[in-house]
Amino acid sequence: MSTDPNINRILAERYRLIDLVGQGAMGRVYRGEDTTLGGVTVAVKFLSQTLLNDKMRERFEREATICALLSEKSIHIVRVRDYGVDERGIPFYVMEYLQGDSLNDVIAQSVIPIPRFFTIVRQICLGMEAAHEGIKFHGEQSSIIHRDIKPSNILVLEDASLGELVKVLDFGIAKLNQAGADQTHSFMGTLAYCSPEQMEGKELDFRSDIYSFGIMMYEMLTGDMPVMPETNSFGGWYRAHHDTPPIPFDPNLDIPEPIASIIMQCMAKNREERPQSANDIWRAMEPLVEQFGRPLPKVSSKPDTAIALTPISVTDESVAEPDEDTRIISATTPLAPESYSPDLSANRSNDVTIATIDICKKLSWPADKPQQKIVFPHVINEENRAIPSLWGMLDEEELLKRSRNSRYNQFLCIEVPHPMLLWITALYNSEFGAKWLPCYLDLKTTVGQQIARTLAQKGDYCILLFALGKPEQYHHLTKATIATRQRQQLIRWADHGQQLKGSNPSASKQRLKEAYEGLKGKILLKLEAAKTNTNLMEL
Repeated sequence: MSTDPNINRILAERYRLIDLVGQGAMGRVYRGEDTTLGGVTVAVKFLSQTLLNDKMRERFEREATICALLSEKSIHIVRVRDYGVDERGIPFYVMEYLQGDSLNDVIAQSVIPIPRFFTIVRQICLGMEAAHEGIKFHGEQSSIIHRDIKPSNILVLEDASLGELVKVLDFGIAKLNQAGADQTHSFMGTLAYCSPEQMEGKELDFRSDIYSFGIMMYEMLTGDMPVMPETNSFGGWYRAHHDTPPIPFDPNLDIPEPIASIIMQCMAKNREERPQSANDIWRAMEPLVEQFGRPLPKVSSKPDTAIALTPISVTDESVAEPDEDTRIISATTPLAPESYSPDLSANRSNDVTIATIDICKKLSWPADKPQQKIVFPHVINEENRAIPSLWGMLDEEELLKRSRNSRYNQFLCIEVPHPMLLWITALYNSEFGAKWLPCYLDLKTTVGQQIARTLAQKGDYCILLFALGKPEQYHHLTKATIATRQRQQLIRWADHGQQLKGSNPSASKQRLKEAYEGLKGKILLKLEAAKTNTNLMEL
């Protein structure tokens, strides 16, 4: 019995190869560990030795470069960490190691329910849109056509923050559209998912991927292919994609007609009749979510805490089954672009009303709070109005850096052993990263109850940021909104907290803190994704 000589091999004095996890026409993929980073698990892909020619080396390096650049734009593209050539002259690149199911495996188990379909489709659209928008390649902005969109190139992962995270894989035959570049006119792809123009070897654009995506969406909902050839040959598939209309959806499957219509449009033989971008597909789908099904929450498999997060634009009524005696529930609000200024008059251009500005201008840092870098909640009672607010003190230098930010907020709640709410606010810009403003609300106290209920009733809150050493008046004032269903969740949490017997609040606070630290990386991914595409509001 032969053994793989690569097992336990140290690559580039850094990556130890552990086992073979996959192979295909282009090469092999190994699970490995990054010894420099303490054994972090990675995936290492080698170009097949049978393809060691200049053209394939160039294509392999291009694949690595495309994934590396795209993954900076979107969390829905597999992340490439490193590229190199081993001592035998075989190129390789190092990727994040992903454990999940291919969409092909998911479909093989059963047809995908409408709610989960929406969740998966939305994330694929985001990944495709990032590719189609393009990257800087050799100093030139170049769009990318995947050319092999199919279920086996989509990976579905369990994710503690997002519920399910979907990634587009395998840009091995992706095509860069560069101005002035010679375009090849040859066929590459998987026959069952190829657009008519791809079968002809024509110059392609984004709409070829949309055709493939339409076939895949049909398969997700039915388990069957919408077009079938007379013979499983290039000629048979050529005729099927060119001349055979897609098989209508089986009425017994109860596929809503508006969804079926969008999918059929994606599979139009004439690319002019298809949606013209991946973003167009989701814009058509999104209004149907509330009508035909909301994404189903998934529960983290981590042993200590169960955190359920659902896509923000659809629902945030996530309730995870308790793990032993602990349950952490999460709700989120969409990212929102934000602009604020030390000049008080400039605040009138954002969502803060003039009346609220006038009220807040009278406020100074509370005398009973230390003038330190702290964050605390407060309900401002003025003129028969209750305004929930979050107060913080930062270095003036940092406040000046953050003249433009995106806002993000999220709430985590734990009911046992003590009902406690963690209110997370993040301010983000691409240059300086995120500024975290977390605070805890004890739902067994009058103050905690008042703040939670006021947040739910008002639907937004003010953020007042003061500069260290200048407590007389806020430096920045802005407002963050709270989604409707999240407000409903806050009311439920407050009601439950009132009814439960509390004990050991410090234990609950510690559990929330651990969950919060675990979510920071995921939140940052959302914020980074949002900076390149305002339609990527959450996952």
